[in-house]
Amino acid sequence: MFRNQYDTDVTTWSPAGRLFQVEYAMEAVKQGSAAVGLRSKTHVVLVSVGKTNSEFSSYQKKIFKVDDHIGVAIAGLTADGRVLSLHMRSECIHYKFLYDSPLPVGRLVVQLADKAQVCTQRSWTRPYGVGLLVAGLDETGPHLYQNCPSGNYFEYQAFAIGARSQAAKTYLERKFETFPECSRDELIRHGIISVREALAEGKLNGSNCNVAVLGIGEAFNTLDSKTVQQIVDSLEDKSDEHPVDVAPVEGEQGAVQDDTDQAVAPMET
Repeated sequence: MFRNQYDTDVTTWSPAGRLFQVEYAMEAVKQGSAAVGLRSKTHVVLVSVGKTNSEFSSYQKKIFKVDDHIGVAIAGLTADGRVLSLHMRSECIHYKFLYDSPLPVGRLVVQLADKAQVCTQRSWTRPYGVGLLVAGLDETGPHLYQNCPSGNYFEYQAFAIGARSQAAKTYLERKFETFPECSRDELIRHGIISVREALAEGKLNGSNCNVAVLGIGEAFNTLDSKTVQQIVDSLEDKSDEHPVDVAPVEGEQGAVQDDTDQAVAPMET
């Protein structure tokens, strides 16, 4: 566990100007299962890896539909992710009722960031221990945002969060220049390959891999496990025919350096 004299309260600053409980929440995101988002000129794709507690249990759901034009993938505490996705659904319904039009994805991302930021300055709350990749579509085209527990948000062409996300980022950095012109199917394949690079153990298959697509003329939807398995199998066949060297993955440093050890908190991520 991370312990020092400045981490007992989220509103307590360290002499170095750090809020340790916020950094711990961001560390929970790094320890969650990997999630990847990438977008082209017409589509945005979310891919995540589910976790299971034992071979007898099902895989946790890591991708949630918010509205026909918005969806999220999460890494970190799944319970926090469910609460935030429910909040986002409520905001979309409220906006639709008032204005009879879809809620702009950029405005929803800002509202979500404001909600997360409030938890960093009140002593009776804790920061949300989950990171979100928000896929959205509006009149300007597809969008991909990342929301942090700190209340920050960023827009990306492609991004990865969660455990071993650096391996997925390495693949995305090599290929991202081709993403704007990619077709829907090509974008899905790139997403699955990048998640496969981040897989720490086991094998990627239709059960533990979730894929969601949103695009022009296509509402947010999650692919069924049979379709995902067919794509994974086709990628494995191609890799057998043309093996590709994978760049080594740099070790990720935790956000907290002072008086810490690396034990994982006993919470579902």
